[in-house]
Amino acid sequence: MNICLLNDSFPPVIDGVANAVMNYAQDLTAMGNTAMVVTPAYPDVTDDYPYEVVRYHSLDTTKLVGYRTGMPFDSDATKRMYDFKPDIYHSHCPMVSTVMARGIREIAPAPLVFTYHTKFDIDIENAIRGKLLQEAAILALVRNIETCDEVWTVSEGAGQNLKSLGYQGDYRVMRNGVDIPRKKPDPESVAKVKGRHDLPEDVPVYLFVGRMMWYKGLRTILDALRGLSDAEIDYRMIFVGGGGDFEEVKAYADDLRLGDKVIFTGPIQDRQLLRGYFGAADLFLFLSDFDTNGLVVREAAACGLGSLLLRGSAAAEDVENKHNGFLTERSAASVAALLARIGMDKAALRSVGENAMNELYFSWEDSVKIAYERYEQIVDDYRSGKLTLKKTVSEPMTGWLRDAVAAMEESRKLREKSVSGAKAFLSSVWEDLINHDI
Repeated sequence: MNICLLNDSFPPVIDGVANAVMNYAQDLTAMGNTAMVVTPAYPDVTDDYPYEVVRYHSLDTTKLVGYRTGMPFDSDATKRMYDFKPDIYHSHCPMVSTVMARGIREIAPAPLVFTYHTKFDIDIENAIRGKLLQEAAILALVRNIETCDEVWTVSEGAGQNLKSLGYQGDYRVMRNGVDIPRKKPDPESVAKVKGRHDLPEDVPVYLFVGRMMWYKGLRTILDALRGLSDAEIDYRMIFVGGGGDFEEVKAYADDLRLGDKVIFTGPIQDRQLLRGYFGAADLFLFLSDFDTNGLVVREAAACGLGSLLLRGSAAAEDVENKHNGFLTERSAASVAALLARIGMDKAALRSVGENAMNELYFSWEDSVKIAYERYEQIVDDYRSGKLTLKKTVSEPMTGWLRDAVAAMEESRKLREKSVSGAKAFLSSVWEDLINHDI
């Protein structure tokens, strides 16, 4: 099967959705399919992957939204997608990627699947000022999604969020996986982490891994730690990651006078070292109600580390309190009280971590296998006439796309003709030189 994956972020940008697209492309290719990733261009990037990556023109909007914004009407990218002859399109972003998929499938028809990964209403509120503009952006986002032939969400919470934005259609929950193995981290990686930091054996170690953004519940964590310090309860807290609020979070920790009990490592790209951090911790703190799936919770579970989560959050959907995780209310006082009770009970923490490893872990291999089986059903339904593709763009736009592809093909023929003519000319000159002994 030829599978075209589209997303607005991809390396050099690393985030949860970019990671998802990379794993889809990698595992689909390993299964014997041909994958193509379509994503905005970045300067000075070399794409060295076992699958084709198509980059299209983009604008630098990293200061506004954290990544470049693609220009969806790129004739070269359109031609490459057209020649690829996809059996199915899968967009992972409701913005430019879905616009591009909607356009190309008008001239290269195939079903379009969309996955809703994150709460875009929060991203829109952070990026756009003004209620009317925010509402207009959300309306455009929802209309984009409603033109897709099937909608997936990464959790039930993500589906409910999408419905709250005004989406009227159905959705299917298709969970993402994690790309690290299910086993305890090796002692060498754990020892390396402990050698980097002051982590006494008799003191509980708490861990956060992810983007350093306030909406990840970081203020609640820091305020709870202040409560532990006020109660003279010792601990160590490690924050791994970078992000737009990184400096503010560090400054707030200083304002709370948390001192050397709180450690900020910045981003860590080395996956083996990151596993060492999971192995060195006693409990993972993830108090975000922004995340729709919380893959990092499953990464922690893969390493035998249990998590403390907000009750009712999407990340806590499969968690049973005190069995394979811990649940808390959204208040610093509640978090501090719970940590004070369980922090030193390392046997209970280990038991919860073991249960999390056995029950919450879900690999990318399993996730993509389930997705591929659904691809097959969708494509079969389309080819048998059970599924009719949704009409998504106007005739003028369809005409523009056809003209763009035709122009690219004509340009290719002219280039080939020019090259062929140049070769013939040079050949004749060479023969003249030889025949006349020049």
